[in-house]
Amino acid sequence: MWRYSAILTILIVALASTIPLSAQSPTFGVGRPATPDEIRDLRAAIAPDGTGLPEGSGTVAAGREVFAMQCARCHGPRAQGDVGPALVGGQGTLATARPLKTVGSFWPYATTLWDYINRAMPFDKLGLLKPSEVYAVAAYVLYLNGIIRDVDVMDSKTLPKIRMPNRDGFVSDPRPDVGDKARKPN
Repeated sequence: MWRYSAILTILIVALASTIPLSAQSPTFGVGRPATPDEIRDLRAAIAPDGTGLPEGSGTVAAGREVFAMQCARCHGPRAQGDVGPALVGGQGTLATARPLKTVGSFWPYATTLWDYINRAMPFDKLGLLKPSEVYAVAAYVLYLNGIIRDVDVMDSKTLPKIRMPNRDGFVSDPRPDVGDKARKPN
């Protein structure tokens, strides 16, 4: 009798184990492949060296105007923070008990600023800004942080050359499967 129970138990377990496999089938009928237009709308990531930056340029003066119209309602008129976080200040606070992580105190690359503005701002109108407007807003925020002068022009050549104050404040990832070690041939 116990053999019959053991065989029945094995069959039930074997049958039950196939249910998750069928649930993982690639033909589960949900969704569809993304179209080329949908993939393009996601926009490419911008590398620290500027790879992926589009054509266009922006000045501090143009950035001041765009910021006033599209950004100040959340970040305040001088990017000091309001509903949205502060984008200026915080230099020298990272090692304190109350660090203020802003573009000027924390971000390691100016290209990250461009990428973030391009992808995520304005918060309620993603994708509204044209590349030249994104360059202009980035220039204005960098200017407010004392990183560039008011006459500097930001574009795909100049933006990657900006040396951010906290560039050396990050450590390399020591894991062998990421970073420079992962890209080097054996």
